[in-house]
Amino acid sequence: MHISLATSDAAIARAFPVMAQLRPHLLEAEFVQRVRRMQAEGFHLALLEDDGAVCAVAGYRYYDKLFSGKNLYVDDLVTDASRRSRGHGRALLNWLAAEARSHGCAQLELDSGVQRFDAHRFYLRERMHISAYHFVIALKP
Repeated sequence: MHISLATSDAAIARAFPVMAQLRPHLLEAEFVQRVRRMQAEGFHLALLEDDGAVCAVAGYRYYDKLFSGKNLYVDDLVTDASRRSRGHGRALLNWLAAEARSHGCAQLELDSGVQRFDAHRFYLRERMHISAYHFVIALKP
């Protein structure tokens, strides 16, 4: 297994098939430019490859909060459905935690949709805990 940051357009594009499993509303034709815009705002896209195939991806960013200090926030974490239960998710989550530590973060955070029961079991098994509810107001233009 090898984990690297997607810094080229080609590497970003390689992440799309796996990312689309978590974010099916994304359009492949717009993906690279959207990630590039997000990268300009501090977003990072990590790829876990095994035997030359992208098996898992994570999108994340760093930010400070008055409540907890510097954090690594995981926007997206997904393993290819055809390659689950092979340790890719655990390896990528451990890599993210190491990145957080190396950047002086107090914690690693992520939100997970209430319907994602398998993901919740994985996060709890990896010693994460549920610390808050996440509330949203949809703002219509």
